[in-house]
Amino acid sequence: MAIGIMFLVATILCAVATIREIKRRNFFAVGFAGISFLVFGFFSIMTIFVSGAPEI
Repeated sequence: MAIGIMFLVATILCAVATIREIKRRNFFAVGFAGISFLVFGFFSIMTIFVSGAPEI
């Protein structure tokens, strides 16, 4: 569960970086931040879904 939360924090930071770099018109950084946002977002959601959700 802790790694899922760390991935989620990284996802939020990547989203902030993407928005900041769009404002600066630095599209190379937008690409890297956007790809990082998608990758960390996928890993955080799947980690929380698979191993972090309590079983009913």
